Amino acid sequence: MQDDLATLDITGTQVANLSQSEALAFIHGRIASKLFTSVNYLNAHCANVAWANNAYRQVLKQCTVLPDGVGVDIAAKILHGQKFKSNLNGTDFTPLVLTSAPAPLKVALYGAAPTIAQKAAQKLSALDERHDIQVVGHGFINQDEQEDMLAALADYQPDILLVALGVPRQEFWISEHIKPEHCTVVFGVGALFDFLADNVKRAPKWARDLRIEWVYRLLQEPSRMWRRYILGNPLFILHVLQYNFFAQHRRNNKI
Repeated sequence: MQDDLATLDITGTQVANLSQSEALAFIHGRIASKLFTSVNYLNAHCANVAWANNAYRQVLKQCTVLPDGVGVDIAAKILHGQKFKSNLNGTDFTPLVLTSAPAPLKVALYGAAPTIAQKAAQKLSALDERHDIQVVGHGFINQDEQEDMLAALADYQPDILLVALGVPRQEFWISEHIKPEHCTVVFGVGALFDFLADNVKRAPKWARDLRIEWVYRLLQEPSRMWRRYILGNPLFILHVLQYNFFAQHRRNNKI
């Protein structure tokens, strides 16, 4: 997490508390200054994974973490008495980084299933034709292909690298493999390529406005998503309440 950003602690992960304009200014400032930055998003599912996986939680401490979804807003209200300034969900915010850029960028895409990244790149190019957008590899390349891809990435040196390998694999992969010589800002973007490629349909706008997109995803893929939402959402609230209880206990003992 960048030291100069305001944050809220969500069950042990420091999450940036920024308006949309502040977050965009931060990202574009890092690009303009060529300051290497790893950006990831935290939603209720990610928080559950971090709660159970200390290695993932430690990786997030080295990143700028942005708030994604209504779950972390509920957590912020319980833990800090306030919601986040903006819902910076990756599906909307990541493309916005490109369309709001003050200058043309070099953008690399890595991950997802074969052909999906190419379709996502085409969609991003259609959103903003100023940028040079290249696919450097899908998420199923072997070790030798990965080494070749990393060498090509270092040669290309994009301003932005988007990595879509799923949580927590993408965060571990970025932490292990991506250095300043590979790019300036790297995002872990989860299912973004699938959404851009229309491989997974997004909820209609009214559902997104009501912040119940997770319900749509559950209905769309019940066999894959029921654990994440039916079990995961109540578990997340339980973790938040437990974290709040012990935080209050520690505060009371200091009085």
